[in-house]
Amino acid sequence: MDLKTIRNLLKLIAENEVNEVEIEEGDFKIRVKKRPDTFMREGSGSMYMGSQQPQEYHLPGNPPSAAPAASAASPASAQDAPAGTAPGDDKFVTVRSPIVGTFYRSPSPESEFFVNVGDTVSKGNVLCIIEAMKIMNEIESEYSGKIVKILAENSQPVEFDQPLFLIDPS
Repeated sequence: MDLKTIRNLLKLIAENEVNEVEIEEGDFKIRVKKRPDTFMREGSGSMYMGSQQPQEYHLPGNPPSAAPAASAASPASAQDAPAGTAPGDDKFVTVRSPIVGTFYRSPSPESEFFVNVGDTVSKGNVLCIIEAMKIMNEIESEYSGKIVKILAENSQPVEFDQPLFLIDPS
């Protein structure tokens, strides 16, 4: 891949809402990430940058994952839970959409789904594809475990940070 092609690729990414692109041509491999992974840590008023795993923070009103399992969920915590999740789901890790786009469970309409509920996945396995700006972005699992819930509908739009899957890491 020549320098001009790489510059054009970088310009295209900068001008669009794509966050990450990976291209392989023979021995050459390039991965461009527009924005670093970000997360909010509870109790802080600022954004922290890093590669922390999402299970290391929790939404206000939801008990941290280290909380005793015997505690009953209050009505308020059920209302504060992300859409598509239920009280008690906090023991699972949530795979969230890194971009806005269309969620696909398989690489093509006639292909089998990448994963189904009950499947065991390893870190790096492809879970789905999110199409954004005519670019197919494979979403890989950052966790090893068992798929407990699929929270998005095939061929439907998803928002940034929308919960897509629940994985039981145990």
